[in-house]
This record gives sequence, structure tokens and C-alpha cells, in this order.
Amino acid sequence: MEQLARNRVFLTDDGLKKLRNAFIIIVGVGGVGSHAAAALARSGAGKLRIIDFDQVTLSSLNRHAVATLADVGTPKVHCLRKRLEQITPWTHFDCRNELFVGSTAEAQLAPWTSDGHKPDFVIDAIDNIDSKVDLLAYCHTHDIPVISSMGAGCKSDPTRVFLGDISTSTDDPLSRSTRRRLRMRGIKDNIPVVFSSEKTAPGKAQLLPLSDEEHAKGSVNELGVLPEFRVRILPVLGTMPAIFGLCVANHVMLALSGYPHEYLPSKSRDKMYDGILASLQGSEERVARHMSIDPLGLRIPITQDDVGYVVEEVYRGRSVVSGLASRLALCRWRKPESSFIDTSVQGQKSSSIAVGDLVCMTKDEVTQHEKLVLKGNKTCEEVYDAKVLNLVEERMKEEAKYRDLR
Repeated sequence: MEQLARNRVFLTDDGLKKLRNAFIIIVGVGGVGSHAAAALARSGAGKLRIIDFDQVTLSSLNRHAVATLADVGTPKVHCLRKRLEQITPWTHFDCRNELFVGSTAEAQLAPWTSDGHKPDFVIDAIDNIDSKVDLLAYCHTHDIPVISSMGAGCKSDPTRVFLGDISTSTDDPLSRSTRRRLRMRGIKDNIPVVFSSEKTAPGKAQLLPLSDEEHAKGSVNELGVLPEFRVRILPVLGTMPAIFGLCVANHVMLALSGYPHEYLPSKSRDKMYDGILASLQGSEERVARHMSIDPLGLRIPITQDDVGYVVEEVYRGRSVVSGLASRLALCRWRKPESSFIDTSVQGQKSSSIAVGDLVCMTKDEVTQHEKLVLKGNKTCEEVYDAKVLNLVEERMKEEAKYRDLR
């Protein structure tokens, strides 16, 4: 146990005791999860349940924490347990060579079998979006502390790896999709994540499609390990999953031991969303007044959460017209019918505007759009070029697709 001496000095005896008594579940023990598990075991974690359906492959050897050539073809969970038991024989392992899905959550996140100890922390190291969202939603709903690793694929800059709330994670398609789907389940924050703010650029690795030869063979979906799992090649620099995994393990250790940890705070955008919501309210009132409708007492069925969703998730925080990211506002895309105000309830006026009607522009662009389209006689097709029109159509179709999942 001498190898834990430095941890004891750092975390104190009381902190290390909490870690040794902890029950931690790691879902997904590939590049990220295997490094998280190894770090936790080496640091004194007492009980680890590791869940993964997959086997060690040749392609995973560049990023797995402990796998060797001899382990190729064996389940990742047993490979990990076998190696870590040689390093930390006092750590108890519960290996589940299983796929995690929403329907199995209750059984796989159940208390430790021998003593009924409920999980103290869950680590999400899954790269399948459906399983990831199911896991995070289950933990959030059942008040189980959880931390999630976002995408390490195609990333190469360790200085741009951050730990923060999921509502602040940016520049990562996996993170964006996870946020969007969680919002549809009523979850917008209070889930810590490790993510990279690194942007793609010419010369950097990209998600690789299958070759034409593979497509020509037909039945591309059969190339996946399991149904609904991606079959495209995701380039991974071996060091990056390790960095993500160690960041995840570090957070769990600090949280469980009670060690002080305050990460660099992200800038809150709530005030910005409030301002955009007020601007949208004003736009609806001006359009109503232009149509000779008294806007006094007019209400719009759009919330601050809706504003954040449209601005961040649908339009990626940029104007659909100019691509600018400052002084943003929302407004209708199409001119409404004259009956867009509902007065069926006595003493109440409600706009029929919906999330799917909105576009993101700068404030100056909204002013011009109101003048020409919403209060003028021009159509969007007469005002904007094909690039803008196609982008709006693409974003609205995308939003409608996810709206159906609500």
C-alpha cells in the first residue's frame, strides 16, 4: 500500500478513506474509460464496476491503457481487470461484458451485489450518442453523480481540453448532439463534462467516410459492430483519450474525497438569452402593430431555454446571414398570417410563434429583415441569396427532426 502514500498526503487520510470506500461505475472502457479506471485503481478506489460490450482490437492498441497484442479478441472488461488486479489487488472489480442501453440502466447501475452499496459516481465514456444520452438522463433523474467524456476523436491540442458544465461545452459534434437530446428531456445543465474546444482546420484529421469499395458492396449497416453504431472511421491520436480519461478520473477523485476543486468558470449566457428573448418580444409587438393589432399584453410562447436551444444548438451561436457571433437576436423567418395573434381567451393575447419559425441574426440584420420581410412586401427569396436560404432550410429541417424526439 506504499504506492498510495503520496495520495494520502495529498488527499489526507480522511479523503483517501472515502475514495477507498467508494463504489464507482465506468461505462465504456476503451481509450478514455480504461485510463480513467487505471488511474482510479492506482489511486486507491475500492470498488469498480466496468461495463463494455466490446473486445480489444488491433486498432484500439494505440489508445487503450493496458491492452497488449496478446489481449486482442478478449473482452475489454476482462483485459482491464486482469491487468489492474496485478497492480492493485485490493481493488474489487465487477465486470459486465454487456452493452449499455436505456432499458438495462436499472440493472447495470444497481447497488454493489454483496453489500447493497449504491454507486457513488458514474463515469460515462461511451461514444454512441443514444447510449450516452440514456446513461446521463438516468443518472440525472436518479440523482447519481456522473461525469461524461465528450469526443476525443480528431482532437490533438491538449491545451484546449476543459472540464465544465455540459451547457458550456462547444466545438464538438458529439457534445452538441448530447446537449440537444438532453434538452429535449428537460436537462440543460448540472452534468460535468470533459470536452475540447479545439476547432477543425485544413490539414487536421477529419471523420473519414467508408471507402467507395465498401459502399459498392452494399449493406453498409452490416459493417457496424452493433446496429445503430457508427461505421465510419474516427481518427484518434492515442494521447488524447488518455488525457480525457485522466481528467475524468481526477474530477471523481477530488469530488469523492472532498478535496477543493474550482474550475475556471465559463461565462454565463443567461443574461444574453434574456436580452434576446426581450428583443424577440419587441419584434412580435412591432409586427402586430404594423398589422393594426394592439400589442398591449401580447405574450409569446418562447422561453429562455428555447432561446438557448435555438441560438446554440440550431444556429451554432452564429448569424445565419453573416456568420457573425456577436450582438445576436432571434426573429421570425417568414411573414406571419394576419391571424397570428390568438385572442380566443378573453383578456389574453398570445402569439402563435414557435421555435421552428425562428432564425438567428445580428440585431442590425433583424432590423433590416423586419423592414423588408416581416413588415414589407418582399419574400425571403427576394432578399437573401441561395447560400443563406439553403442554410436556413437545412437548420430548420434539422431542428424539426430533433423536435419530433421530444
